[in-house]
Amino acid sequence: MMRSGPGPYGQSPCPYWGGPGSAQSQITEDGAKASAQQYADKYLKGFKVDRVLPFTGMGMGMTMFQAELTGPNGETRLLHVNPWGNVMPFGGPQARGR
Repeated sequence: MMRSGPGPYGQSPCPYWGGPGSAQSQITEDGAKASAQQYADKYLKGFKVDRVLPFTGMGMGMTMFQAELTGPNGETRLLHVNPWGNVMPFGGPQARGR
């Protein structure tokens, strides 16, 4: 098996490593907000993104985002958006004020 690039095991096409073999560049805050709203439009009818907060995740110094959404009856939901725009639900429905 031929390997090349940095590190003891060579370059990897895995996007999580974020090196020269990275398949995609990281998403911006605006991109994360758009991804979260697209998810909400499809799976959480009536929910709107209130705000998007960045945080460092996955132990590799990559920026992820947490989107806070509000529903038509005042309930809130949280979504996580990874550095490449994939949206993952986080937790369940929460009552307002939590």
